[in-house]
Amino acid sequence: MARSHELSRTLLPRHITMITIGGVIGAGLFVGSSAAIAAAGPAALLSYVLAGTIVFIVMRMLGEMAITHPGVRSFTEFSRAGLGDAAGFIAGWLYWYFWIVVVPIEAIAGAQILQQWIDLPMWQIGLALMAVMTAVNLLSARSYGEFEFWFSSIKVAAIIAFILVATAFAFGFTSPHGATFANLTDHGGFAPKGWVPVVAAVTTVFFSLVGAEITTVAAAESKEPEKAVVRMATTITWRILLFYVVSLGLIVCVVAWPMVKPGESPFTLALNVMGFKWGSAVMSFIILTAVLSCLNSAVYVCSRVLHVMADRGDAPRWLAEVNSQRVPARSILLGSLVGVIGVVIAIVSPNRVFAFLISTTGTVILFVYLMTAIAHIRLRRRHPETETKAVRVWLFPWLSYVTIGAMVAVLIAMAGLGAFAFLIGLVMVRVPGVAFSMLTLAVGMMAFLTASSSRGVARASCTAR
Repeated sequence: MARSHELSRTLLPRHITMITIGGVIGAGLFVGSSAAIAAAGPAALLSYVLAGTIVFIVMRMLGEMAITHPGVRSFTEFSRAGLGDAAGFIAGWLYWYFWIVVVPIEAIAGAQILQQWIDLPMWQIGLALMAVMTAVNLLSARSYGEFEFWFSSIKVAAIIAFILVATAFAFGFTSPHGATFANLTDHGGFAPKGWVPVVAAVTTVFFSLVGAEITTVAAAESKEPEKAVVRMATTITWRILLFYVVSLGLIVCVVAWPMVKPGESPFTLALNVMGFKWGSAVMSFIILTAVLSCLNSAVYVCSRVLHVMADRGDAPRWLAEVNSQRVPARSILLGSLVGVIGVVIAIVSPNRVFAFLISTTGTVILFVYLMTAIAHIRLRRRHPETETKAVRVWLFPWLSYVTIGAMVAVLIAMAGLGAFAFLIGLVMVRVPGVAFSMLTLAVGMMAFLTASSSRGVARASCTAR
């Protein structure tokens, strides 16, 4: 990477740890989990276990590849290393598209929460949040890391406190009627709607768990990037999965699952059931920190992925330039501009254009994960010595094949739940591929014309002699 394109190395291990946690624990846990519980009942726990296992194995794959290819500095670049330049181009743009859609989603979610306390139109609050997050990212990578560290710390502390309080209630220590584990089976059984909704709910859960791979992006700005990725692959993913499964397991023990309404925080409901009437106000604050944390990460990831692609020649070269703080300011500003456009679209056409954009993201991110898994298999075959390293995927290649099969099954479930959205997602997946083919053709034509021109000049020179 050219000196003028080099990023800073100011992120500390504590930043990387909380960036990983912050990218996953967001509104998808505190609010989005209600949809999975309402759809599958207490058995939604299994949906989280299935989705979490897929993500965990993919993170192990990333850990392996990070050890074998220490020069790779972005999640999507592993696809390039294993499958070629076309795969790197496609994965990079698809991953950027996923996070650029997340930006307005989180900005609007934050604006909706802040409207409880600030009497301003939603679009004004949303744009103000965009401005603040853009400023944080423009300052330095360290400022982004500090912001993410403290906001993620609030989320982790809140989840731990909830687990302690809910455990005491579920075991009957604070409950007026004794242990509440009967809620797991009293209302139609553990899987009251059958097992098909449990599998189908994996699609919703998978979207919530996406974000652990942000470590591979942020690690490029740490002093020991390989160690950061290895740490993520070995310990952080287990902690995240533990937070999800334990906290949601306690919710369905404390609360009768029919009380859970999609779109409303089941954490708030559980706190109210346990007698904490102030739970709604506290959870609103915690959900706001989660939303702002995810918004901050989305702005960061969009800029760094765009920066790497620009340096590779997959995006305009001027986007790879960094400022005096070693921050890709142009990539940040471009991503923020697109995010602002997304906020405007979300306000003007929430049920059409914006809903269309959201419907494509699940298919898009699954394809990126699939490409990563396939790239891992190819790279592992080229570098079998990784089997003796600190991070490895067990039972290779069979567990890798099972993971790929599970992701294909999730895609099929997506197609069954919303065929139109799935097809649109497939179209979005094809767009970068077509763009790469056209770009390759244009470069080839330019090379041919340049060579032809050079030969013509040479012939003219010889004739003149």
